[in-house]
Amino acid sequence: MAKMHIARLCQLNDPEKFPGSQPVSFGVQDLTKLEKQDYWVCEKSDGIRVLLLVATNLDTNDQATYIIDRHNTYREITGIYFPHHENPMMPLRNSLIDGELVIDVDPRTRQENLRFLAFDCLVIDDQNVMQRPLDKRYGRLKEWFYKPYEKMCQDHPQVAEKQPFSILVKEINLSYHVEKVFNVDIPALQHGNDGLIYTCVNTPYTPGTDKHILKWKPPSENSIDFKLVLRFPPSRYNSQEPDWHAKPVFLLYVWTGGDSYEEYDDMLVEDQEWEELKKSGEQVDDRIVEVHWDPSLSRWRMMRFRDDKPNGNHRSVVENIIQSIADGVEKEALLERSNVIRTAWKIRLGQPPTQPQQPPTAHQQHAMRPPPLPASTKMHTAPPPKAEFRYGPLASSPWSKVSGPSVFAGMKR
Repeated sequence: MAKMHIARLCQLNDPEKFPGSQPVSFGVQDLTKLEKQDYWVCEKSDGIRVLLLVATNLDTNDQATYIIDRHNTYREITGIYFPHHENPMMPLRNSLIDGELVIDVDPRTRQENLRFLAFDCLVIDDQNVMQRPLDKRYGRLKEWFYKPYEKMCQDHPQVAEKQPFSILVKEINLSYHVEKVFNVDIPALQHGNDGLIYTCVNTPYTPGTDKHILKWKPPSENSIDFKLVLRFPPSRYNSQEPDWHAKPVFLLYVWTGGDSYEEYDDMLVEDQEWEELKKSGEQVDDRIVEVHWDPSLSRWRMMRFRDDKPNGNHRSVVENIIQSIADGVEKEALLERSNVIRTAWKIRLGQPPTQPQQPPTAHQQHAMRPPPLPASTKMHTAPPPKAEFRYGPLASSPWSKVSGPSVFAGMKR
């Protein structure tokens, strides 16, 4: 029922599909996009992407709230209420807010606080705003959704204390203010950071992959989600049985749509890492794993399990991310280009360019990376799937999908 309700609100054909938008990886060619079009930029929080649904029955004024994750799973949230922007005695009508759940850790007390960071909206007070530009949607998000809620919490602090999480609106900056994001916004975070998000101001909200939303990371930190598949060698005593005491080969399978996966590459796991994985007692096989490319070793390395995602990245997304690794843009290049981006923006507005910002000092650059989240803040939302044991001889290729030659022994990879 709730899925059909969302499909009607957002005018979507498939109620089983997660209605949120998804970014594409930032490449060197996207620097030109930032010059030619107006983009906003904000830090990309290391949290769980969700949509917040406020469902109000206009006959009874009863209000229900749901969290929708990327599995398109709905979870009802109790103990929270959103007043109307014109009359706080009335409830906010049907709304769908885009954001992410993060765990903020107080740097002094180390107390953990669950927060919802809102950054966009699809529907607000029964009005579908998906076709409106980002600046209009963001304005409605702050004026119609957040400000009445914030005032209610200020006027009734006892109500705010009982809520399951607090709510903030993420601060967004003009694209040429990226230095401020690096030097001010990111160091002030109380949760982990996962790069930057650039969003085009003048385009509509698009469910699914949106080429006008750009996810930037340093090339060395670009990550990909694969399905991890373990292959054990055969036992020397019985070739029909696996040798469970041996270290397996860690294969990375790429999602090709539906329930289909194909072998793509393998991952380096050091002996000590393997011992730690075994000690954890967790299932390892057939889980979605986030990996990054280590250029010093020309191998994929594990970052973490992603139980919050139903599938790994699609093959098309994987190829785009690998291209971003190869054609990646370093932080210094973003900072250097910001003056040109500012000038182009001012020209579009018919304004004279302002004085350029000074590049950050070495001390400022050192302060840009926030401390990592403690282990206790890791969030898992789904149990690991059932694994199928695989074993037998496996010949690994000496060439990687990333660093290997395009032609080997007369054959194209």
